[in-house]
Amino acid sequence: MPIADPAAAAAVLYEARRTGVPVQPFTDNDPGLGLADGYAVQEHLVRMLLADGERIVGYKVGLTSRPMQQMIGVSSPDYGPVLASTVYPSGADVPLSRFIQPRIEAEIVFVLGERLAGPGVSEADARRATAGVAASMEIIDSRITGWRIKLADTVADLASAGAAAISSRIVPLAGMDTRLIGMVLTRNGELADTGAGAAALGNPLTVVAWLANTLGGHGVALEPGHLVMTGSLHAAVPLAAGDVFRAEFDRLGPVTVRITGD
Repeated sequence: MPIADPAAAAAVLYEARRTGVPVQPFTDNDPGLGLADGYAVQEHLVRMLLADGERIVGYKVGLTSRPMQQMIGVSSPDYGPVLASTVYPSGADVPLSRFIQPRIEAEIVFVLGERLAGPGVSEADARRATAGVAASMEIIDSRITGWRIKLADTVADLASAGAAAISSRIVPLAGMDTRLIGMVLTRNGELADTGAGAAALGNPLTVVAWLANTLGGHGVALEPGHLVMTGSLHAAVPLAAGDVFRAEFDRLGPVTVRITGD
């Protein structure tokens, strides 16, 4: 379907979320669709979800690593909301049935302590506004068949957001260089991947500043308590029912999640 009607495109994604049946990429019908088209659809989809009682508790930033940008063919990140119903505590059981084609990523999450509004936000501003950082894992998912996404497709689909597990331990930023936070990810006790904070735009603080400035262009601010998922530190890992993932971060500690077949 053409994306000339972003509300109709949003309804297609809404239905895919409800039924668990993926849809064809919007860019199949119109390869010229771009960032603005994707965000137009995302805006309508978010309105529908908020009308259902959802709440925005923060934002996720995607495409922060060079390999992901190269895969999609872009040179900058994208963003989508973090919805309250998708956030789990560390150690939680997460049902596989809520996803279509999930993958998991370990990320550094920032927790805002002060309002942060662009434009003109610097990394120093982002640091001052941050209450602390925590270990997290994001389960990304796509309502687009076979992950055949281009930029407009993933942006429309809430930046391929699925769920997030977040540690309760919030560590102050004082004296911390988030570029150097190392991470080891295991699946069922076996090494799955490693990474470091610098994988996210060179510095996770850069991600927070970018998000604040980008949102500011739309009249939106990051508010106290908001979460900012700063992007994967490694290649996304497929998951299956019964998998137990543990990401151990230098300075931040561990975060775990169990995938159930429920």
